[in-house]
Amino acid sequence: MLISTPHSRRRRVSPLVYMLIPVAFFLGLGGGYLLWGSTQPSVAAGSNTADTNVPRKVTVSTDNQPSLGPSNAPVTIVEFSDYQCPYCQVWDQQVYQQLMTSYPNKIRFVYRDLPLPMHPEAIPAAEAADCAGEQGAYWKYHDALFIQQYGLSRSAYDHYAADLGLDSKAFATCLDSQRYLSKVQANASDAASAGLNSTPSFVINGKVLIGALPLSDFKAVIDEELAAKP
Repeated sequence: MLISTPHSRRRRVSPLVYMLIPVAFFLGLGGGYLLWGSTQPSVAAGSNTADTNVPRKVTVSTDNQPSLGPSNAPVTIVEFSDYQCPYCQVWDQQVYQQLMTSYPNKIRFVYRDLPLPMHPEAIPAAEAADCAGEQGAYWKYHDALFIQQYGLSRSAYDHYAADLGLDSKAFATCLDSQRYLSKVQANASDAASAGLNSTPSFVINGKVLIGALPLSDFKAVIDEELAAKP
């Protein structure tokens, strides 16, 4: 037997209520969209939106920067990167090696630092790589930093140096002295002057690409550059 309670009694609903339901639904949907949209990653966090890759050209120096490949290669790629940036790590592990093997002797690859303010280990890691470079191990140390077997910290930097067989005392002295801090800061300043403020950012023969883009995006630019060479 159904027991009638105040909540189970049928009440007459005003037609105005039915008219207001769709309005409330769309207002809620719009508010939810605005809230959701405001929480999405910004370009500085590494998003790859079309607007960030509007073709433009800039000039950046490659002097006294670590590089791989022939000095007279027809294509020069300058990467501005951050060792604590997850997008940089993904690009390094998934695209970088494919790119270099796809164009043997055609690419000079230059690495420059762009430590982002929200990454406290970006500058120390960059300094550590330069200190390893004093012992001829820049690129091996660069790779170790992106693999991050020990993470990013002072003790981790010592671990990577030891694993690579570096002179641990000379490495520690270099790192403690912040010998390369001004170099790292100068790299970041040059990036800002070129309008680059997110990582990874790439300059390919002066043409800018922003973000951890797939290999096909780089091939499109490189192939165009190679085709234009005499």
